[in-house]
Amino acid sequence: MEHLFWPSFKNLHCPPHHPSFHVEPACLPARPLIDCSMLGEHFLGRIIAIANQKGGVGKTTTTVNLGASLAVAEQRTLIVDCDPQANSTGGLGFPRDPARRTLYHGLVLEEAPGRLITKTQVENLDLLPSGKDLAGAPIELVNMDGREFRLGKLLSSVRQSYDFTLLDCPPALDLLTLNALAACDSVLIPIQCEYFALEGVSELLDTLMRIRKSLNSNLAIEGILLTMFDERTTLSRQVSSDLRSFFGGQVFRTVIPRNVRLAEAPSHGKPIIFYDIHSKGAESYLQLAKELITNAKARTREGFERTDSGA
Repeated sequence: MEHLFWPSFKNLHCPPHHPSFHVEPACLPARPLIDCSMLGEHFLGRIIAIANQKGGVGKTTTTVNLGASLAVAEQRTLIVDCDPQANSTGGLGFPRDPARRTLYHGLVLEEAPGRLITKTQVENLDLLPSGKDLAGAPIELVNMDGREFRLGKLLSSVRQSYDFTLLDCPPALDLLTLNALAACDSVLIPIQCEYFALEGVSELLDTLMRIRKSLNSNLAIEGILLTMFDERTTLSRQVSSDLRSFFGGQVFRTVIPRNVRLAEAPSHGKPIIFYDIHSKGAESYLQLAKELITNAKARTREGFERTDSGA
């Protein structure tokens, strides 16, 4: 894992509502894990929806662990939990609390995001939480004006405060997912390395094309992320090969492996880099964050070049 990331653990923040949070000694790196001098630019306001209509592909795992990895690379990051199951909220160490203000209060009751966003255990990482009340939001939004654009409106006042905003979408094409796809700049698509995942790719891309035509003309694909990869199996290798041959550079170079420690981390309310920094899962998400930042840097440079050339 040399030269991947440097979380100097000064970036660890323990708010009052997390008195029990601590970093396992085995999680502490012996030396910096990434040289952040190459990643010095900030990419203000990029919103990325992490979405797939199929469940169990690693959307929440990716949201929580990518968000934490970006944060320790000193990228100001906001996670928005758009799923009523609130797994991202729990995975960041927040127990269920009926009194907590959630995304529901922003979408339906139009409360300001400043009243909803809370700091997490990690410096540079904030959370707009979810709760079971969010399950009623799609029904209540149906008769509201601009129902598909409520999330975009909510985030408009805070998007410039963050380099990256990650939207954890539910595994359904309901009004919550539509709001996320209408609000985001791009979609990161986790795909499990199994046969049925391949069958769902074309359906998902068709959905994104329809969203682009009707709700968000600027919607782009951030990348396809291969998850639960097991290099020992022919199936995983074949799925990876097929996706890369068809989608080319749209598939992230980073692959997320099947990893027991990665599966254990949510039960402790910690991102994997604070649960077991030496695990393959931690290494992969740190590498994914680096790849995402590098892509954003290249995209920013291309934008400046187009502007300078008058294109």
